[in-house]
Amino acid sequence: MSAITNPVHIEQMRLLTLRQALKLEMMGMKKRGSSAYAILKGEGFKGTRQQIFDQLSELRTQWLGETV
Repeated sequence: MSAITNPVHIEQMRLLTLRQALKLEMMGMKKRGSSAYAILKGEGFKGTRQQIFDQLSELRTQWLGETV
């Protein structure tokens, strides 16, 4: 098992995790506390849930260098 210690990589993993949480929210899953959508809006992302998901998917493709 490896650990992510680089601050840039930590932020990327955080956004990827929020992307997955947003995907689950769009499918109808609920959770306690702030929604992933609200957190991402606070981070400066703009648009609907689908638009923000698409933006994060594009970032993921850039970071990982693959198409999904």
